[in-house]
Amino acid sequence: MAELSAEQIAQRAFDLDLLDHRAFQSVSGDAQKLDAAAFQQILLRRELLTAYQMERLLRGDRSGFFFGKYKVLYQVGSGTFARVHRAVHRETEQVMAVKVLRNRFSGDAAKREQFYKEAEVGQTLRHPNIVSIYEVGSEKASHYMVMEFVEGQTLREFIKNRKHVSPADAVRLMADIARGLDYAFRRGISHRDLKASNVLVSSAGQAKLVDFGLAGIDPGVSDDALVGQENPRTLDYVALERASKVHKDDNRSDIFFAGSIFYHMLAGKPPLEETKDRMQRLNPARFFDITPLKRECPDLPRPLVAVIDRAMELDARVRYQTPGEMLIDLNVMQQRINEGESLDSAQLGVKQRALMIVESSQRIQDVLRTQLKQSGYRVLVTADPQRPLSGFAGGMAPADCVLFSTSNLGEAALDAFNRFGQHATTARVPALLLLGSKHGEWAARAKVSPLHAVVNSPFTVQQLRDLLEHVLHNGDQAAASGSAIGK
Repeated sequence: MAELSAEQIAQRAFDLDLLDHRAFQSVSGDAQKLDAAAFQQILLRRELLTAYQMERLLRGDRSGFFFGKYKVLYQVGSGTFARVHRAVHRETEQVMAVKVLRNRFSGDAAKREQFYKEAEVGQTLRHPNIVSIYEVGSEKASHYMVMEFVEGQTLREFIKNRKHVSPADAVRLMADIARGLDYAFRRGISHRDLKASNVLVSSAGQAKLVDFGLAGIDPGVSDDALVGQENPRTLDYVALERASKVHKDDNRSDIFFAGSIFYHMLAGKPPLEETKDRMQRLNPARFFDITPLKRECPDLPRPLVAVIDRAMELDARVRYQTPGEMLIDLNVMQQRINEGESLDSAQLGVKQRALMIVESSQRIQDVLRTQLKQSGYRVLVTADPQRPLSGFAGGMAPADCVLFSTSNLGEAALDAFNRFGQHATTARVPALLLLGSKHGEWAARAKVSPLHAVVNSPFTVQQLRDLLEHVLHNGDQAAASGSAIGK
């Protein structure tokens, strides 16, 4: 292709909408008197074009400069399936990341469906530790999604630059990762592609999860077929689940790879030997050859090693069962760090909180039991509103908190809640009154305190969990001080 003159460069940039009319007029005089090389430098120096845009323009490209309302500035990342660009909104100039499916997959219906499914699921996740996805669309034959732009680097780059991440920074970043995983887990979503390069570390030091992997694996697929799959990370999950003797797509697999990231940060190298040999990656034996972190880093605090060892247990029954369980121990360590104490003093393995639910409807019992167990609680259920008082008689404590539901029990639940909060044996035991959709006016009749609160329907699982943690925390404080708060 013949080299473009300065005037041709200006005209082409205008035709492609890279220069608006005002910018085009401002450089027209320069285009008439400068050679092409000097004129390119003018455009770049005035930030009218980026080097990425200039390279594509000179190459003769006519597309790939805009996706929807977003103008691409430059490429910031490239993966197996897609490329990621920094882009700005044409009108607001808001900076976003635009992820574009590679051209070779545009004609593949299965890959397109996976891409759109990733965007669809991602649009439901709004959490500080997950990169947000705002929209998805197509531009001619190209398919793209618009995402939150994170100024920073991948965790893999972060580790490479630092060689070893300090325990304090590693705990903080790992807690961020666990929070994001826990949020998604409680919505029935696993990551399935967890690795250091799929965690972004912002310039403010916050970790954010990106690229939730969604493709499941047919259990009947042969090894030969698996190694031919486009995403090699699939092999690591399959091999782990074979080594752990669990069903495919086990949601505890994310926890193992979260532990692997934690190990990587502290040891400066990943626990699994990195290889491009797909058959080797599919071999479950890899997971039995991991060097224990304590041997790799003998000076690390024992509780820190204990968290990683539990997260990376091959026996999935011994592993943390939910990201929320892992987060409990991470929070304990983070608190010790914030208070300037040694991590060796951290007391991990916080006992699982027990809840008693008072509800006569089997359906509501099942819903509450399932949601609260997924949030890390042990759940007891009774249909008898008198049971909690008798259960705590004689100094026994069958539960850390009692939830009285009026949905089917009506005023019997309200009366039981009030008696429970006033009785000498249970006044310091946290309790919640879950008011049914028709019982909102009963809130004024409930005897509330810092330990005893009311939840009005409708409510979300997150709202219920937040209030539970609040009254449980107040209960812990009351137990420590030896008196009932607010009594």
